Amino acid sequence: MKIADLIPRWDSHLHPPLAGKQYHMQLQVRDAARIEALQIMYPDCSEEEILSDLLHAALDELEIAMPYVRGNKVIAEDDQGDPIYEDLGPTPRFYSLSHELMRKLAGRKPNGAK
Repeated sequence: MKIADLIPRWDSHLHPPLAGKQYHMQLQVRDAARIEALQIMYPDCSEEEILSDLLHAALDELEIAMPYVRGNKVIAEDDQGDPIYEDLGPTPRFYSLSHELMRKLAGRKPNGAK
């Protein structure tokens, strides 16, 4: 998801279910004011939904921005037969950890559920 996709999303009131894990944080005053302004502008969205959507979009953009570091090992070939080299940058580890933790979090029950 891109940041630009959030306004139409908030206008349409589409929000996927949230994980059972909660995160608590304090925001800088300017950021807190902007979150509250968005919640006033989009009253059908909770502050939690807005924060969740913003964080989701930021993580997607961070993932795209992670540097590719070409390794020596050829792992595949593209459509033209050119070699594709392994990525020694942070992306493979991030993917691996993310998928492992996603499986663990998906197995947890929401807070208060039995």
